[in-house]
Amino acid sequence: MGKEVSSAEYTREQRRDFRTRVRRGLDVFELMLSHHHFEAGRPMTGLEIELNLIDADGNPSFHNADVLQAIADPDYQTELARYNIELNSPPRTLGGESALQREEELRASLNRAEERAAAKGSHICCIGILPTLRSGHFGEDWISEERRYTALNDSIFIARGEDIEIDIEGPTERLQMWADTIAPESACTSVQLHLQVSPGEFAPYWNAAQAISGPQIAVGANSPFLFGKRLWAETRIVLFKQATDTRPVELRNQGVRPRVFFGERWANSVFDLFEENTRYFPSLLAEVSDEDPFAVLESGRAPELPEMCLHNGTIYRWNRPIYDVVDGKPHLRVENRVLPAGPTMIDTMANAAFYYGLVRSLATSDRPVWSRLSFPTAFENFAHCAKHGLEADVYWPGFGELSVDELILRHLLPLAADGLASWGVAQSVIDRYLPIIEQRCLTGLNGAAWQVQAVERFEAAGASRDEALHRMLQLYVEGMHGNEPVHTWALP
Repeated sequence: MGKEVSSAEYTREQRRDFRTRVRRGLDVFELMLSHHHFEAGRPMTGLEIELNLIDADGNPSFHNADVLQAIADPDYQTELARYNIELNSPPRTLGGESALQREEELRASLNRAEERAAAKGSHICCIGILPTLRSGHFGEDWISEERRYTALNDSIFIARGEDIEIDIEGPTERLQMWADTIAPESACTSVQLHLQVSPGEFAPYWNAAQAISGPQIAVGANSPFLFGKRLWAETRIVLFKQATDTRPVELRNQGVRPRVFFGERWANSVFDLFEENTRYFPSLLAEVSDEDPFAVLESGRAPELPEMCLHNGTIYRWNRPIYDVVDGKPHLRVENRVLPAGPTMIDTMANAAFYYGLVRSLATSDRPVWSRLSFPTAFENFAHCAKHGLEADVYWPGFGELSVDELILRHLLPLAADGLASWGVAQSVIDRYLPIIEQRCLTGLNGAAWQVQAVERFEAAGASRDEALHRMLQLYVEGMHGNEPVHTWALP
């Protein structure tokens, strides 16, 4: 959930002032890491889910303002396009049966939201990429009303200087197109998992999250179709990178970093990542505040560092560092942005349990995996898993090259169970969620695989691709509301 800005465009002087303030905020942040207390007593977690709105025929419904007014719940907010909304689940501790309570609350919240959206002629769909979406759906009023979205769109194109090329090759099909807005980025609907950590813990947890991003996306993939084409198992990964790319081809050839950024090296501290943001990436939204962070810090209070945080929010790391101040106390979070939305709330909670348990085990290991796994190899694992899902092969220290499902079953699931137990998570939570990850690996059915197989069966029975996608989505939405894990869903 982003903060609103005061203007949709910025002068050269504003951008220069913003850069100065970002650097000043970074200096204050460095002082705070050395001398200030950060809130990190209990393992607090948060969760955000981006959602799509569809009409009765399964096509995108561009009416998020009306739907949000009807839902009338501050946990629901706008997203980039008018067919997107976001559900924010409040922070809570990780231990005990907290996850079961969160699942129950999220399902109840979604039921209420769906009922109120339906009264406005829209329905909610929790999926990585809406398979019935077409480029022709984006008319002049596709973008949400808030100024920050228009400012972001305009700033990307000012930086780029030309239309955006989308070129994605799947196993048998390829999508090539040009876009004159960042509208294709709105197709990427994801889940963000937050974990609050201390400054000293940040680097191990971020490194662990980076290391497991490949297996994480393989088992959770749910975005195989875009604009009618079957592409990657998790097409959202490559689409997001291309649809927000501020670099023309010449800058890409020079090795200029993309704003959707996996990174280049393991981190030694949280400061490394914020410093990289300042060093490598020009500003997109140059919103300047009245805060003097040095004066606030000298007064004994925690500065908000709004310029540094806003700039950080326009650099789309798959595991993003977050600085925030809540009730006057600063804290740090690792924001995991790897996963797509859906298919169900129980699948979402299973993905979360796998992530939180596994990242705990790896971050606290006596011999960290990142000391034996090169950073380029971690990125290769991530890319292969995004492209091939559960059919991907990966490299893992101590195992060499093996299939990702075998790695998860033999090694990562036991680590995840141990990690959850060390967090103080109840055995009832472990027994509810981790077997879902296991069964996806054993059946080969995650959201992406189920979608592909359903469409193939409809097409084999004589349906066109468009008809098959619509019929598949109808079954998908029924399964989504049934809240049974996707590996148990019947195929047509």
